[in-house]
Amino acid sequence: MLMLARNGAEEGLWLRAERQTSGRGRQGRVWTSAEGNLYASTLVRLRAIDPQAATLALVAAVALEEVVSAYLPFPREGRGTVIKWPNDLLLNGAKLSGILLERADDAVVIGIGVNLAHHPESLDRPATSLAAHGVTPDPADFLETLATAFERWLSIWRNEGLAPVRTRWLDRAHPAGTALTARLPDGSAIDGLFAGLDSEGALILRLADGTSRVIHAADVFLI
Repeated sequence: MLMLARNGAEEGLWLRAERQTSGRGRQGRVWTSAEGNLYASTLVRLRAIDPQAATLALVAAVALEEVVSAYLPFPREGRGTVIKWPNDLLLNGAKLSGILLERADDAVVIGIGVNLAHHPESLDRPATSLAAHGVTPDPADFLETLATAFERWLSIWRNEGLAPVRTRWLDRAHPAGTALTARLPDGSAIDGLFAGLDSEGALILRLADGTSRVIHAADVFLI
């Protein structure tokens, strides 16, 4: 998709793979790519008046959470789905999906992987799939629904700004006061309590000394 973006592919294009041989997650992690899961990417052509490009992570997260919720056979208050900053979707505390943003000139390529039928067992964090919760959507059908949801949330982001996306994200995130560890790009780690997002979508952690720290880039874990 990055090559297509550089060669002028239009916004709204989606590509889906049945499986991947070189799937990648954040910070270069390998993303296990068994057939039956969703491996898809799309691109957004940035405009001068758009919100910050990095906040497309929030757009993708709220669209994906909306679609996953529609497939689960139990009510929202009992399903245990939460968004973890900036865009991981957890189901009963285990990772269900991953979203990766990459920039190509004026385009942002958004890669989305969702464990529909399978999930890896030997990771540094628990993972799950929709199949483990009693439902196995067809990847093509799931993507069709996701593309529609993403288009709607992208329009909201572009025409109304980040605020409504941020509000939805916070409504679907783990509650304020959740204990988190943020592993920063320099290798250090910060423990704190989730205190929301700033106006630009950055993570706010409340530290033990009562001060707050705004995190713009980190790998975040629930403690």
